[in-house]
Amino acid sequence: MFQLCRPRGGRALLGLRLLRGPPGPARPVSYRPLRKVLVANRGEIAIRVFRACTELGIRTVAVYSEQDTGQMHRQKADEAYLVGRGLPPVQAYLHIPDIIRVAQENEVDAIHPGYGFLSERADFAQACLDAGVRFVGPPPDVVRKMGDKVEARAIAIAAGVPVVPGTPSPVSALAEAQEFAARVGFPVILKAAHGGGGRGMRVVRAPQELEENFSRATSEALAAFGNGDLFVEKFIERPRHIEVQILGDSHGNVVHLFERDCSVQRRHQKVVEIAPAARLPPELRARLADDAVRLARQVGYENAGTVEFLVDQNGDYFFIEVNSRLQVEHTVTEEITDVDLVHAQLQVAAGRSLPELGLQQERIRVNGCAIQCRVTTEDPARGFQPDTGRIEVFRSGEGMGIRLDGASAFQGALISPHYDSLLVKVVAHGPDQPAAAAKMSRALAEFRIRGVKTNIPFLQNVLAHPQFLAGAADTQFIDENPELFHLRPGQNRAQKLLHYLGHVMVNGPSTPLPVKAKAALVEPNPPAVPMGEWGATFDVAMRFLHECPWERLRELRRLVPNIPFQMLLRGANAVGYTNYPDNVVHRFCEVAVANGMDIFRVFDALNYMPNLLLGVEAAGNAGAVVEAALSYTGDVANPSRTKYSLQYYLGLARELVTAGTHVLCIKDMAGLLTPAAARLLVGALREQHPEVPLHVHTHDTAGAGVASIMGAVVACISLERVFEYSEYWEAARGLYAAFDCTATMKSGNADVYENEIPGGQYTNLHFQAHAMGLGHKFKEVKKAYAEANKLLGDLIKVTPSSKVVGDLAQFMVQNRLSREEVEARADELSFPVSVVEFLQGHIGVPPGGFPEPFRSRVLKDLPRVEGRPGASLPPLDFEALGRELGARHGAPPSPEELLSAALYPKVYDEFRTFTSTFGPVACLGTRLFLEGPTIAEEFEVELERGKTLHIKALALGDLNAAGQREVFFELNGQLRSILVRDTQALKEMHVHPKADKGAKGQVGAPMPGEVVEVRVKEGATVAKGDPLCVLSAMKMETVVTAPVGGKVTKLHVRPGLSLEGDDLIAVIE
Repeated sequence: MFQLCRPRGGRALLGLRLLRGPPGPARPVSYRPLRKVLVANRGEIAIRVFRACTELGIRTVAVYSEQDTGQMHRQKADEAYLVGRGLPPVQAYLHIPDIIRVAQENEVDAIHPGYGFLSERADFAQACLDAGVRFVGPPPDVVRKMGDKVEARAIAIAAGVPVVPGTPSPVSALAEAQEFAARVGFPVILKAAHGGGGRGMRVVRAPQELEENFSRATSEALAAFGNGDLFVEKFIERPRHIEVQILGDSHGNVVHLFERDCSVQRRHQKVVEIAPAARLPPELRARLADDAVRLARQVGYENAGTVEFLVDQNGDYFFIEVNSRLQVEHTVTEEITDVDLVHAQLQVAAGRSLPELGLQQERIRVNGCAIQCRVTTEDPARGFQPDTGRIEVFRSGEGMGIRLDGASAFQGALISPHYDSLLVKVVAHGPDQPAAAAKMSRALAEFRIRGVKTNIPFLQNVLAHPQFLAGAADTQFIDENPELFHLRPGQNRAQKLLHYLGHVMVNGPSTPLPVKAKAALVEPNPPAVPMGEWGATFDVAMRFLHECPWERLRELRRLVPNIPFQMLLRGANAVGYTNYPDNVVHRFCEVAVANGMDIFRVFDALNYMPNLLLGVEAAGNAGAVVEAALSYTGDVANPSRTKYSLQYYLGLARELVTAGTHVLCIKDMAGLLTPAAARLLVGALREQHPEVPLHVHTHDTAGAGVASIMGAVVACISLERVFEYSEYWEAARGLYAAFDCTATMKSGNADVYENEIPGGQYTNLHFQAHAMGLGHKFKEVKKAYAEANKLLGDLIKVTPSSKVVGDLAQFMVQNRLSREEVEARADELSFPVSVVEFLQGHIGVPPGGFPEPFRSRVLKDLPRVEGRPGASLPPLDFEALGRELGARHGAPPSPEELLSAALYPKVYDEFRTFTSTFGPVACLGTRLFLEGPTIAEEFEVELERGKTLHIKALALGDLNAAGQREVFFELNGQLRSILVRDTQALKEMHVHPKADKGAKGQVGAPMPGEVVEVRVKEGATVAKGDPLCVLSAMKMETVVTAPVGGKVTKLHVRPGLSLEGDDLIAVIE
């Protein structure tokens, strides 16, 4: 039956829609209605057939493997039965006796094979007929002829259809393939003789590639189709892949439903399909369709099938194969012809003729254009490696002109490595290709899929490409357009933040807490004018707060546009703890100014003038205000302390003012500037430089600094504002209770005048001592600090010189060494690296030079740095670093990211890894960041202006067999759950180790999959590029090769082992 209708787009064309007709006159004798149909397949094609059966009033039966008990196709059928018990996942769907048994036991009338698996197996079609069950497809003999690509070639030749040069029969030996290739020349293509879909297909361009590709193609074909035979053809360069949909019946009728363009493909796997083919001359379109129908009639074809051709650049075409089944891309043909192909398949299998169904050639018309995109769980950024796991979030794109065919696309679905990576087929229909592409792009942009990687960003690039929109894509389109892989990363901020919160709820804070103290529950209200400073904690922002220091600076500047910002610059060390090339320091200052910085407080841990002058020059050239600091130690008011005298500091000040500093600073890190010394030093500086502003910076370790500083504060601002800020900071300290120095320090410590420990270091050492259970020995640490300082020649103690003294002090306490013992055994002790590097001259030259003979005895024959350490460093190649970062992270870095990586390469990589996993944690409040939410707590997180998340923590699940806990949230009113690894529990469980991405010799699994072959043994020597093992996932095999040459010291895999992505395969030294 057929009906006339006005198709989509409003065009007055004849559309055909298959209907289940009412009872009428008697059918031909061959007509036997179907009452129950089994689908010998899984996933979306099984569901597609079930839907058609339901529309026709036919009862449905599903089969499923042991691994597919949770799959949707099992639930969509009226009945479902297990097949292939104990067999591997794919083999279960290839077990013909089990499938026939289920059909017979459950009174099935017909079996629909879907596509893939048994769909092109003549023995399966024959087994159905032998069991008295109809096969929804061509007769077994036709399946055999068309499935055997060599015999299909012979039939095509007999029908007068042009073919590609190829082997006359299937090839099972490498020598046969080598002989054919030597005769016709390279390139050649290997194809599975008993199946399609890109399985067992390899292009070979050189003789040395043939053996490996032949082995891989044979293995894939055997796994996918149960037969590893191949045939070999001459490979045609840059063709279009055009296929014609045909439909035949048992009465001798054959029609075509026009063509599809399947040229957009990767590794012979179709990615995007279009119907009809654009820019195809009418005469060529007619010849292709006529040849397809003639070929079908030649063999007596019944049911649905596809005749595939390659069309070269000259418009010549060649037959390549017949797919004697329904194709994945049948949907686009249905959309443009308004013919339900699965309805037609079932009706033809029941015995109806095509004219009965209203399917006469002259009535089949094309209406508009349809595009199908296969959304797969593959990662385009990693060579389309299949991804597996649990879908945490699924939201599809819908609307006018959009059709979705899927099966596993729902929240909570588990994507396994055992089957095809197809998640959902998206079909868009419009009046022409650009309109259909626009609808498709819009629909794909609406998708939200979290938990597994997908190819959606790649598909969006394809749809936006001018060559695709012009209908000019050929089979080399993807290979020749690398810009398709410039993927716009998805933000996925909400789900990443849930992962962070869940991680903290399960495993505790991501930032180490010095003491166990809970943060206050109440957030403080900030005063009217927020203030901030930047620089000294540059690496801390990335390392512990997991936020970008540059973004924080820009945000502060946006909030405080009219108040100058000041930062600390460690002279030639910039904001790091080592020496950098001069161009790095200069570039850093330029970019900091561009991001909103105004004043640079430049200092050097040793007051080493060459280091200071470089910082002054870099900040000044960047256009900033320069505040040069005198790092203070000693006591200028004590005549017996002669090394750091008043004249010493006045001399430093003169040099700095001459160098062009705008402001002078007294930087008193240890709080050693007594009131008497302050009056003396400040007075002398004011007298010597009356026009230069002075700034005093001190620490109140001893408890004597507040009174002297308070007078200056009160003189500058009103007490009312002081009280306002005081109230804010009092509340803020409650949030950071775990970091508050009063947790261990209950009062000021005047002994700082003796040990001279800088304030920041004093509290850190105090925390460390308490954390290690040595709080009662802190007095010994302080005494050792004073002794270590004397050993090193009485240093100015500011980062990083203070770390040198502290490391030496702890070394002395740990080894129970006195100052005298260290001096006596200097040539035999293994000193901390920081001490050795200081003595070598890596951070500059201290006032008065290095302590001798201590230095010489420690260094012995080690090299020494002469002059300013950074002066001998070659300029950093920012362009090369940018290329390296772009390759590593998938996008070119910003100027700010480039500098972060230049200053702290390891910290920056760890920061990028953290943020790619957990998102913008800077959006979280302090307590939530440190401790996570409590169960049943509701809170809001503002991602950006106008985008706010409403989150409620619901529950924390029990530990599962994989060492994970499920954490439940409510996000914007929708239930979300995530799986979090319990790090403490994992220590007690055996879990496969992960490869360290930063270690070149550690080889990780590039994708989840099963190890099918191991090519090396422990102790073997391998060269870069040598094969290590073969992984199989989604029925595709990948050879894992050695990234470096060396010796395989440890092998972590064996055949049959299932791996997750990045699981450690081998260690190469």
